[in-house]
Parts: sequence; C-alpha cells; structure tokens
Amino acid sequence: MTAGKGDELVPHPVKDQLPGVDYCVNSNPSWAEAVILGFQHYLVMLGTSVIIPTIIVPQMGGGNVEKAQVIQTLLFVAGLNTLLQSWFGTRLPVVIGGSFRFIIPAVFIALSNRYNTYLDPRERFKQSMRGMQGALMIASVLPILAGFFGVWRIVTRFLCPLSMAPLVLLLGIGLYQQGFPLLAECVEIGLPELILLILLSQFIPHMWKLKQPLFERFAVLLSVGIMWAFAAVLTVAGAYKNRPLQTQFSCRVDRSGLVSGASWIRFPYPWQWGTPNVDAGEVFLMLAAAFVSLVESTGGFIAAARYGSATYCPASVLSRGAGWLGLGMLLNGLWGTGSGATVSVENVGLLALTRVGSRRVIQISAAFMLFFSVLGKFGAILASIPLPIIGALYCVLFALMSAAGFDLLQFCNLNSYRTKFILGFSIYMGLSVPQYFNGYVITTGRGPVQSGSAAFDQIMQVLFTSPAAVAGIIAYFLDITLARRHPLTRKDSGRHWWAKFKYYGRDPRSEEFYSLPYGLSKYFPSV
Repeated sequence: MTAGKGDELVPHPVKDQLPGVDYCVNSNPSWAEAVILGFQHYLVMLGTSVIIPTIIVPQMGGGNVEKAQVIQTLLFVAGLNTLLQSWFGTRLPVVIGGSFRFIIPAVFIALSNRYNTYLDPRERFKQSMRGMQGALMIASVLPILAGFFGVWRIVTRFLCPLSMAPLVLLLGIGLYQQGFPLLAECVEIGLPELILLILLSQFIPHMWKLKQPLFERFAVLLSVGIMWAFAAVLTVAGAYKNRPLQTQFSCRVDRSGLVSGASWIRFPYPWQWGTPNVDAGEVFLMLAAAFVSLVESTGGFIAAARYGSATYCPASVLSRGAGWLGLGMLLNGLWGTGSGATVSVENVGLLALTRVGSRRVIQISAAFMLFFSVLGKFGAILASIPLPIIGALYCVLFALMSAAGFDLLQFCNLNSYRTKFILGFSIYMGLSVPQYFNGYVITTGRGPVQSGSAAFDQIMQVLFTSPAAVAGIIAYFLDITLARRHPLTRKDSGRHWWAKFKYYGRDPRSEEFYSLPYGLSKYFPSV
C-alpha cells in the first residue's frame, strides 16, 4: 500500500512560536473568562504556598497561627512579585511564588543553636524568622546585581536549545517527589482527581465538541471543586474517624489548622516579625539558594515564553527578569515569608493545559493573591484543600512543564553524537546527583560533604539537590566547551535558530512581546 501525498516522510517544520495557543502573551480573553482563569492560576499556586510553610514553621517553633500568617505573607508578596515581573520584568505570564530550594536554608537557620535559648515557641519563631529575613535580604543582592548590571545577559547569550532542554525538562521531572507520592497520601481522593483531570482536559474535549473550550480550559477548577466536595462528604460521614493521624491530616478537609489559625483581616507588612539579624554563614547558604532559584527561573521564563506563543527571550530580557526576581527576593526578606522567590513551575504547566498564555490572566491571579492574603479566613478555606488533590494536579502540570524541554529539541540535530552525549549525560547526572545527596541524608542524617563547616556543607546540599540546576549547569558547560570549533556544532546545538533573538533589536517580534509599558523602553532600552 503506497503512502498518500499527505503521508510524505518529511519532518515536522520547526516553529519559532508554539502554534495552537488560543491567547498569546499580548492577547486577552473576555474579562469574565480572564477572571475565572486568573482564579484558577491562584488555586494552582496555593499548593506550594501551603507546603513550604507547613514544612518550615514547625521547625521554627510556630503553630497553626504562625503557619497561617506565613502563608498569608507568602501569598501577599507573591502577588506583588508577580505584578512587578509581568509589568517591568520579562513581561511574560509567570507567577512568582515560593521556592522549594529555600527549605534547606530555612530549616538550617530554624535549627541553629543560637535560638535554643528562647523557651517561648512564639519568640523562637520570631527570632528564627528574623535570621531568615536578614540572610535573604543580603542574598537578594546576587540576582539584583547579576540582572541589572548585565552579568546575566552575558551568561544567557551563550544559551542554546541544547543547553536549555535539560534544564527545562528537569524543572518538571525533578519535582517528581511532589507528584504521585503526595497524591498517594490519600489515594481515594488523589487518584480520582488525577483521572478526572485527565478526562476533562484531554478526552472529553475530543468526544464532546462545544462552541467554547469549557472543559480543557477550566479542567483544574472543575475537577478540584468536585473532588474537594467529595472529600468533604467523606469527612462529614466519618470515613476517617478511626484512621491514623497522618491519614486524617492528608484526607480530611478540617485538619490543616489554617482556618482556625487565620485572622479575618490582616495586612502583612515589612519587618512584621521585628528587626532582621544577620549571620555570615546563613547568608552564604541563602546565596546558594538564590543562585539555584535564578538558574531555575531562567528555565521557567523560557518555557513560559514558549507556552505564551512568544519568541525566545532576548538575553537582555532574561537579565531584566533576573534583576526583578532579585527585587522579589528582597521583598520576601522584608516581609518575612521564610522563602525566596522563583518562577512557579505548576503555573507554567497550567499555561499549556489551558492554552492561554495571556499576561492579563496572570495579573488577575496576582490580584487574587493580594485579596485572599488580606482576608485571611477566606484564603485559609481555599488553602485547606487536601494536599493529595494538589499532588494530582502536579502530576499533570509538572509533566507539561517538562514537555517544554522536549519541545526545544526540535531545534537540535538529534542525529549528532555530540548532541546525544550532552543531553544524555546532563539529564542522567541531573537525576543521579540529587538522588545521591538526598539519599545520603535519609540514611545517615547528614549530607555527604563534611568539611567541618556546617554552613558550607549545607551550601553544597542546596546546590546539588536541584535536578534542574545540576543538569542545566552541566549541559551549559559541555555545550560551550565540547567541540566548540567544529563546523557543525553551531547547527547541531540549535544555536543558529536562536541567533536572531540573542540581541533585542534583531527580530521585530521582540518589541511586540517584551517592550516595557508606559513608554519606559525609551528610558530603559534593551540591547
């Protein structure tokens, strides 16, 4: 049987901008739809905003009240940072939320011996939070200087699809611990949420054609609402009355302690925990986390540009985004969130799921963050969604984030052995090295680096437990050093595809997506 004309064996064409996106960075859905989509983005970012304080606040001596206050503060600052990044930073549709990479520094500071003298748990919490604030405020200088003084612009001009693919790929895959393991903590609500989300977003739209893409665009909101109600019914019916405490905490809708701990109205403000203090070792530890966050956020920017159907970010735009990310970390330190800032991976995945990359939608989600952070009780109700439901969302959203890394491979020559080595080695090491560091801690209670300085040991732990950072740094180094002068290297790595975007003015589309508002590009030109 001969192939038809439409079945000719030719490769799919390479696309500078991702096709099939319903709303790109500069286009907007109706206001009603944008508000619902913005609320959906807010709902998705709640998971990380709850998980981080849930881990670090008890280590600091805090209880439910302190946990609720830290969550409110983290949401408030995330709203500010998201607005600043979308207005004046990269201008991409990214949510700037808390980062898992700051958990190690936060716990290290919280367990420091200098806080053991405080017997009152509330006072110990405030003192350890002040230590985190001081370290984070100084550490924020790194991305601020790297971004606004052009250092990151120089670094990112050497990026290419080959060196970025492992970084973007492992931004999602590297968070596999937050996916199915979190879902499985209450499988009777987590697994149905995952199945329902896939049915609503992938299968039903092909089986039931509607004039409006209702199911694929609002699948997260619909599925979470249904399963949250189901979890509430199980809770009221007493299904978990005699179950272990951990099962009750994971499955019940009334065990988070957030609603009782949150105040009705509370405005987070700078230095709310008192005057920050500084310890040199803790500063270097936060600097390591800030560097890792900067590397990961760069991958997040590139993935968001892809899912927003924008062109590749010019180096100066990435540098501008790095500077505003650093200012975001400074705000995190001023307000005392217990965590630094980074691009929210799950929200980038949601751009792909909804096929809406509108900047306006993300700015509306930032308004929801600010609103619910002030109205504490209402925000706490939403934040009390059982975490296994969030884990089910992560299984899909982190996967879509990873797919952006595969997407970059279309620009590379996959028949090149150099390409295969860099890809394979960087991805493998990006998974293997963090596994070694994490496994060592589990089996021995300490990290594999034992230099005699606890702060230095923790710095190594921060740097080498980020799969995306490890893979990205290895791929970047190999790409700029391995067979650099070979005549085919430039094309094999896809560098020629991104050459026209290296400098801001080389492609007219850069102005369309990345120019500053209010005529500010005239005073702060990109190069």
